[in-house]
Amino acid sequence: MLDIRLLRENPDSIKQRLANRGGEHASLVDQVLEIDTQRRSAETERQKLQGDRNRISKEIGIAKKNGQDTSAIEAEVRGIGTRIDEIGRDADASDVKQRDLLLSIPNLPHEACPVGHSAEENPEVRVWGTKPAFAFEPKDHTAIAGALGMIDFEAGVKITGSAFVVYKGAGARLERALINFLLDLHTMQHGYQEISPPLLVKPECLVGTGQLPKFGDQVYHSPEDDLYLIPTAEVPVTNLHREEIVSHDKLPINYAAYTPCFRREAGSAGLGTRGLIRMHQFDKVELVKITTPETSVAELETLTGHAENVLQLLGLHYRVIELCTGDIGFGSTKTYDIEVWAPGQGAFLEVSSCSSFGDYQARRMNLRFKDENGKNRIPHTLNGSGTALARLFVALVETYQQADGSILIPEALRGHFRAEKIG
Repeated sequence: MLDIRLLRENPDSIKQRLANRGGEHASLVDQVLEIDTQRRSAETERQKLQGDRNRISKEIGIAKKNGQDTSAIEAEVRGIGTRIDEIGRDADASDVKQRDLLLSIPNLPHEACPVGHSAEENPEVRVWGTKPAFAFEPKDHTAIAGALGMIDFEAGVKITGSAFVVYKGAGARLERALINFLLDLHTMQHGYQEISPPLLVKPECLVGTGQLPKFGDQVYHSPEDDLYLIPTAEVPVTNLHREEIVSHDKLPINYAAYTPCFRREAGSAGLGTRGLIRMHQFDKVELVKITTPETSVAELETLTGHAENVLQLLGLHYRVIELCTGDIGFGSTKTYDIEVWAPGQGAFLEVSSCSSFGDYQARRMNLRFKDENGKNRIPHTLNGSGTALARLFVALVETYQQADGSILIPEALRGHFRAEKIG
């Protein structure tokens, strides 16, 4: 959520930065400021009326001591009290309306965020490795893993529906090995504390991280309990410190969490959504950081490097792109996407999105930290996939496929998988 003071002091600048995202946000800013003006005017009136009531109440006390009739003055005080109550009710309603509007305004792109209209304008930051060469026509993961009995889409459809899958045998074992590899890497080498959070969260948690109210149609909801299945571990993990004041000497806070993730929108059919590429349920190891504003830019680079290290150790070719203003996420101020090469797709697949949210999420969660001078300030939050397992599974199977239909296991993963190949 944006700081209302920014909108008051620099409305034109805020509108321009939001315009770089695309879409119509200027009217929301105007509505917020209109309500804010009305609220502040009403508050001024309320303070004046409270002063008048106190003054007149004293006059009533003096008049009564002198035996004067105070019925008219008392009626005036009651009228003032009624008006104060009306202003209070109107103020409460305005507070709710203003907050709802603020929750609907996306974050401001970072000043250094490249300006662009769509994903086609995202600049490539760096590339690691090269595309693997094959002496045969590479297959996609559905053919490779299907032939080896590693995945079963028909069983997923029978049990739940489309965009769900059952991992079997070596497939389930490979998924488990990847999860353990990622958690061990991030906790033992990169310095994150492992978290195992609930998979159901209260609505205020989704409000805090920005999924609600904007993306309510993309999350699974249990209305009887008013609980939501998490779309990512970012939600419960970041909310660990909602409504808290953290000491500055605890920052940065670094968490890593494995969870299944649940998303209603699985996209349209086609090559970009075949097999495991876009699912309603998938596994992910998420990295979350809570930092001071002064260190958040550097921490984003560190976070992105940790996600990249996963692919480097697995020997997977990838590239890093920076999202432009027209493609950046709703709550993000700066984002790097890491895309891994999948030979069977003949395309790069996003396997991690590493973002800084500035103080946007922390403000929504009322998360603060106490600095060295004892002042309460708003920290910055960051997160990134470290990484998304389904697409990592795809890239690994397609990259390490062999002519005989088997799959080599990269050396870094063999200690967790306990074998050198599948098939």
